[in-house]
Amino acid sequence: MPQPNAARCADPAASLSDQFRRTRTLTEALAAPLSDADATLQSMEDASPAKWHLAHTTWFWETFLLRDHRPGYRLYREDWPFLFNSYYEAEGERIARFDRGLLSRPTVDEIREWRGHVDAAMEDVLDDPDCAALIALGVAHEQQHQELLLTDIKHALFQNPLGPAMWDGSSSGSHDGPATDSWHTHPGGIALVGHDGAGFAFDNEGPRHRVLLEPFALADRLVTNAEWDAFIADGGYREARLWLSDGWAWVKEYRIDAPLYWRDAEQFTHGGWQERDPQAPVTHISYFEADAFATWAESRLPTEFEWEAVARGQHGESAPSHDPAGGNQLDDAAPPLPIGSEGLFGDCWQFTRSGYLPYPRFAPCEGAVGEYNGKFMSGQFVLKGASCATPRGHSRASYRNFFYPHQRWQFTGLRLAKDI
Repeated sequence: MPQPNAARCADPAASLSDQFRRTRTLTEALAAPLSDADATLQSMEDASPAKWHLAHTTWFWETFLLRDHRPGYRLYREDWPFLFNSYYEAEGERIARFDRGLLSRPTVDEIREWRGHVDAAMEDVLDDPDCAALIALGVAHEQQHQELLLTDIKHALFQNPLGPAMWDGSSSGSHDGPATDSWHTHPGGIALVGHDGAGFAFDNEGPRHRVLLEPFALADRLVTNAEWDAFIADGGYREARLWLSDGWAWVKEYRIDAPLYWRDAEQFTHGGWQERDPQAPVTHISYFEADAFATWAESRLPTEFEWEAVARGQHGESAPSHDPAGGNQLDDAAPPLPIGSEGLFGDCWQFTRSGYLPYPRFAPCEGAVGEYNGKFMSGQFVLKGASCATPRGHSRASYRNFFYPHQRWQFTGLRLAKDI
């Protein structure tokens, strides 16, 4: 059975031990502005409290590294795995997902003490080559939860009528959009897709295999807020002909008439309510909305393989990210917000019309970590390209994010495609 690639996850110049320490420090820094009450909020079942993210990532290290690979290690608290296991059936019973917000205890300070205890214990295994694959996976796992922490707390703070800011800071302001539209054209043919074996990858990114592509074109930029305003003004949310049947039922049931976090000419951000930049990429949309817009624009969504074929060879290290270059400093960080950067990476995750399914010859990893990705390959769609809340090191062509078609609390947007 395949194992997680033990290569470095983020900074190619840093050792795994350095990446572990930087990742743990950055998680703490992201949660630092939150009160205990903030960190306990759970606004919906899709989201988890910030405090739970701090704890779950620590549970991961204790369960999959320390328990099995550090002789004599004893769990910090025998009753906490029930609270902080997420979905690993092999690890036994756990608290119901939507009850995570009921955990007023342990407190954030108690969880931070646990984090410190686990960090100290990890020093004994960080340089063990037999643990390298699991350490690489653990670093990538905690980085994913950094993004979830940011998007989940944004949704929680959005519920407050006062529109509180997590960080002081404003958006970059309006800027000029592209003068003309242009497209990346691709002649089609046989393309190799999937992870090529260089560097870290999750198991769902492989095996590498061949696909046949018809000629197509992929837009060189993301759809903007101004274009979405035009879609709304033209009756986009009122025209059933633009929508998939499930999408139209969703629009009517929940009275959807704009992207999440929009009101008038403003949008809610980690910096509170701010004026919406017309030329910035639209985000916090569902697959249903992305598909309807593409139909309205007389285009379509790309497949994940088309997107990857164009992105192959591009690099996302300089894409907008909450993760500062130093790896653990947030002093100069602005609230995560799409700005309309160059390239295919960053800003927001981009919906494809590809279902999240296993690649040919896919097999999950052995043991409980094999539950990480494979068992979710049903009813979801693949997104590509990373977002402004995604850690550096997760911007690669083969990366496969996945969500259900109605979900939009993540930084999700779209890039159009068309047949040629």
